[in-house]
Amino acid sequence: MIEEALILAGGLATRLGPLTARRPKSLIEVEGTPFVCLQLDLLKRNGVRRAVLAVGHLAEAIEAVVGDGARFGVEIRYSHDGPVRLGTGGAVMKALPLLGSPFFVLYGDSYLTCDYRAVARRFESVPGAEGLMTAFRNEGRWGASNLRCEGGIIVKYDKADRDPAMRHIDYGLNVLTREAFAGFADGAEFDLSAVFQRLLARGRLAACEVPERFYEIGSHEGLADLAAYLRGQRG
Repeated sequence: MIEEALILAGGLATRLGPLTARRPKSLIEVEGTPFVCLQLDLLKRNGVRRAVLAVGHLAEAIEAVVGDGARFGVEIRYSHDGPVRLGTGGAVMKALPLLGSPFFVLYGDSYLTCDYRAVARRFESVPGAEGLMTAFRNEGRWGASNLRCEGGIIVKYDKADRDPAMRHIDYGLNVLTREAFAGFADGAEFDLSAVFQRLLARGRLAACEVPERFYEIGSHEGLADLAAYLRGQRG
């Protein structure tokens, strides 16, 4: 079982306007609770015991709320982007010394309700895999579909060069290993998609299709959807 996760929480959240003028996206309240607290509670319920927060914009505010994670039952450490933006791939690479291998990777605005243990088992079942991407049959409903996933195998992944055969979207819960970053330069700015493209080309990228839709707080519509979902869970 994978018990470590990296949360990429350094984004600027420009689409949310005044909501993030003085606070990071991770601290936006959803149904009265800072989003990062909801994320950590979800991770704990899915077997994650240690997490690293990759932070940048207004990092001190996140640290003031989360602290060492004791109240969430998750041991928390922090990886700071520093003065130069690293991109999502560079931020993961900088955090590697704080992580074991393999580990989950998710974004700081994603609330993902899939079965994390099933995702971990899928990764562990694929010989030679250095990473895993979860896929959801999106059909263009929540964001633009960017995957061709056939028979549980990712045939094509491209955020820019999309084609009509793409029915799936990358769900947002990934598994990565240290080996996946071989060849990338320390301190370089690059997107995490470059890591997945390389793994896919080398036949080292496993896939796990999940049935649950994803939730996100990167937009006002996403915030409303997540709030409605949480109210429904309370019942």
